[in-house]
This record gives sequence, structure tokens and C-alpha cells, in this order.
Amino acid sequence: MTYTAQITIMPLKELLDPQGKAVTESLHKLEFSQVNNVRIGKHITLQVEAADAATAKQIAEDACKKLLANAVMESYSISIAE
Repeated sequence: MTYTAQITIMPLKELLDPQGKAVTESLHKLEFSQVNNVRIGKHITLQVEAADAATAKQIAEDACKKLLANAVMESYSISIAE
């Protein structure tokens, strides 16, 4: 069966996000002063062939650990759909 893994990767909250800071400052210059603490991450979609949703999630998890996310600087979340 084919499953879709939606993966969101974000910088750890403890770390500075230079892209997010630049966007926050630009938004303030454009008079969006009500917007603060912008964080910029990545969204990745994978099509995974697996016997069940749990296996598909494990495959996506392994892909994150081995390639897609840097555990020192980033956290990730995974959702699986058919």
C-alpha cells in the first residue's frame, strides 16, 4: 500500500533562527508589527510503500534520522495518511 508521509522539520527552539529573525524584521518594516518570533523550517512529503501505516511511519522516521533532519539543530514531526 502507498502512504503519504508529511514531515515538518523546524530549528530547535533553543537555537537562533537567522532566517526567521530576518523575516520578522522585514515584516516589522512592512508595518506588520503584530507578528513576532517567526521560525522557518522545511516541509517534506514522501510517498512510502509499506504494509501498514506504522511501518510507513518507521520508514519516514529512519529517513529523518539518517538524512532529512539534523538532530543537533532540528526537530521533526511526521504524520501518515493513505
